[in-house]
This record gives sequence, C-alpha cells and structure tokens, in this order.
Amino acid sequence: MQTKNKLNIFYAIKEKFIIIEKLIACFSLLLLLVLAFSQVILRNLFDLGFIEIDIISRHLVLFITFMGAALALEGNQHIKLDFINSLLKPSIKEKLQSPLLVISSLVCAVFFWYALKFWLDERLYAPANEQLALHLALIIPVGFLTLHIHFLLLLLTTKKIKAN
Repeated sequence: MQTKNKLNIFYAIKEKFIIIEKLIACFSLLLLLVLAFSQVILRNLFDLGFIEIDIISRHLVLFITFMGAALALEGNQHIKLDFINSLLKPSIKEKLQSPLLVISSLVCAVFFWYALKFWLDERLYAPANEQLALHLALIIPVGFLTLHIHFLLLLLTTKKIKAN
C-alpha cells in the first residue's frame, strides 16, 4: 500500500511537470512567432529593428527544444537507435530499459553540472550589455536538469509498473 502511495506521488509530479512544460513550450512558441513577425514588419516597413528581439528569439528556440525533448521523452517518442531496437527481443529490451534510463539520467546530470558551471563563470565576466542573453541562457542548465528529472521519474515509475 505504501509503494502505491509513493507511485501516485511520482505520477503526480510527472503530471505537474508535463503541464508546466507544455505551458512553457506553448508560450515560448507563441512569443517566438509574435517577435519574429514583429521584427519582420519593423525591418521591412520602418527600416527599424531591435537586436534584443533576435537574442530573445534565439533563446526561445532553446526553450522550445528542451521542453519538446522532455515531452517527447514522456511520450516515448525520443530519439532511439531504431536499427538496434528492431534487432532486439522484447525480453532484452525490457532488461535494458532501466540501465539505459540510469545512464541517460546521469549524462543529463553531468551536462547540467557543467552547463551550470559555465553559466556561473560567464555571469562573472558578462558585460552590462549582455545581461539579457546571460539570463536567457539559463535555459541550458535548466533544460538538462529537466531532462535528468524526467529520466529519473520515468525510471521510478516504469520500475514500479513492472513490479506490480
């Protein structure tokens, strides 16, 4: 009974993560479209453009990419090596699933750590005119942390499903 309550907590956390990620991805895509369209109008009609819009647009693509990767992971639509996947028997696939999730989670944790170290170092030396790009670049460590958490939650919930 206690494991079922823990399982429900993990599922609740996953559902909240998915909702937040969908909102971030949708808002980022909408904002990207509005900013890109307004930049085109400003440049073509008024010979005016804002550099900040280009910086924000580049980082919004990263927001969409990381949130999309996390959502694809939850839907089991992430990138796989299909030619190897098709050669394996279902029993072997089931045995490999947990170790691969652990390895993927560890890789994302390492990427998070080094991305955060890089961001913290860059924060010390960023000039005043690059503060916007610096703060938007936080999506890189946050994105890897999000993927790390998703891999862990997927590992915990799939293990519990097999046990029941």
